[in-house]
Amino acid sequence: MSVQGKVALVTGAAGEIGAAIARQFVAGGARVALADWNADGVREVAGQLGAAASWHQCDVSDDRSMAETVAAAEAAHGRLDIGALNAGIAVPRKALVDFDVETFDRIMAVNARGVFLGLKHVFPAICRQGGGAVVVTASTEALRGNAGLAPYAASKHAAVALVKNAAIEWAEHNIRVNCVNPGPVDTAMMRALEQKAIDAGTADIRARGASIIPMKRFASADEIAKFVRFLASDDASYSTGATYLLDGGMLAGKMAQETL
Repeated sequence: MSVQGKVALVTGAAGEIGAAIARQFVAGGARVALADWNADGVREVAGQLGAAASWHQCDVSDDRSMAETVAAAEAAHGRLDIGALNAGIAVPRKALVDFDVETFDRIMAVNARGVFLGLKHVFPAICRQGGGAVVVTASTEALRGNAGLAPYAASKHAAVALVKNAAIEWAEHNIRVNCVNPGPVDTAMMRALEQKAIDAGTADIRARGASIIPMKRFASADEIAKFVRFLASDDASYSTGATYLLDGGMLAGKMAQETL
């Protein structure tokens, strides 16, 4: 899974998955440009990674901000070979009719428009190196419906569609584009959503969620990050336009309630 000598832009790098992706790239010999709206958080992650990392405050939903971040990444490191478009936000569950338009628009702006803008602006930079790879973080909700998560599911379906289109258009430019689709991941964002559900009177959704995963646990951020690094590496040289499930078997089918 060598990414030796390459430069990767990681969005959403202040979060646990983004930070884990950055660590994996640096461990493989890459340099990283870390982007996040949370300036203090992304600065801290960059500081942990030392000279191999630069950091940039970025609103992935804003065209100018994304363009400036890509330009800053190239200026800091001299090139860009990999885009890890990981930024995303989630919402607590509620019925579709109970979501307000502002919430829907915000989710789509970050999770869908953010992917579009990331793809749009990393493309010319990666082309200048003769090719490379882009990996988008989506979700299992990109591949199914899930009651209570309508705006989130819609945004992640859009992300997968963008990946497939970019992969088709960019194959001739030697740029591979793939998508990882995690199930539940043990992160602060997931724990916050769990606590909101518990505060609202819902039973512990951690145990309920794990019960429908054949592996009976949530993923770790490092497990997602290692797969992102693989897809970005030359070891995945014939993979493009694909959506990879990282869900412990959850979408393979409902588990029987009784032991067979």
